[in-house]
Amino acid sequence: MSPATSRPARDDIARSLWRLLEPIHAVVYFAPEPLEEFRTVGYRGFWMGYFAGRAAPLGSADANVVHALFYNFAYERVSRAVPAAWSFAPPDEALAARVRGSVRALGRALGPAADGADVARAAELAMRAARSAPLEGRALFAANRSLPVPQEPLAQLWQAATLLREHRGDGHVATLVAAGISGRESHVLHAAASGIPRDVYTPARDFDEAEWTARRDALEHRGLLEDDRLSPRGHRLKTRIEERTDRLATTAYDALTTSETDELARLLRPLTHAVVRAGDIPLDNPMGLDLRASLDQS
Repeated sequence: MSPATSRPARDDIARSLWRLLEPIHAVVYFAPEPLEEFRTVGYRGFWMGYFAGRAAPLGSADANVVHALFYNFAYERVSRAVPAAWSFAPPDEALAARVRGSVRALGRALGPAADGADVARAAELAMRAARSAPLEGRALFAANRSLPVPQEPLAQLWQAATLLREHRGDGHVATLVAAGISGRESHVLHAAASGIPRDVYTPARDFDEAEWTARRDALEHRGLLEDDRLSPRGHRLKTRIEERTDRLATTAYDALTTSETDELARLLRPLTHAVVRAGDIPLDNPMGLDLRASLDQS
């Protein structure tokens, strides 16, 4: 890190790059090409493909492991997908399917730019950051880090975005645990902070009225919510969680100079813009990603 670059400035870089990289990673969940690839190898339905694809770097993991690491899903949802998924197709087929589908989706969104020098350079910088990020305490990132690096630039860019996303996600989960916010409560807290409609979480995270009310009431009892909005105390806690997440994510970029992180952001902006404009990823989503902010940066 350059002596002239303050830690808050570096933390801002980590958040800015997350907003630019997350849509590139997220095509694996929303674009039609990865969903088609998961169906082709044998997975049944969206959720089996989701859990198989994301959990595949862990090997034939069971529901307890996946539920613990993914943190915010209902256990019943996880247990319906794994370990049953591995009887339809093993983890190595899920890994291949997710890369094939994501590369196809990105290629469609980027058009001729997919084969350009900017993609190759962005992939090189992002992968250098991802491969240098600390492993300790980041199990899902470490599992992805153990995978071979693709040689094709577009596949390499997608995998680097995935590595950096899971690195940040592991740090975010640790921060939530330290703050005493369970995975299910984190959705209610984020909805109050972001204004994402509650009904987004009904199909995406299996909330019914009773559970949502119970989680909301628990946060209100702690003084974090008032009338379904963040209280001043809740706002302070949410700010601390986000700031700590950024700070932990910043460690992934210590291998890059300030000029290189600036270059990476510059290269990613038009790529992210194209991916978001392709329209596969919903603007209101439960991932915590503000796609409007991604578009603003693009």
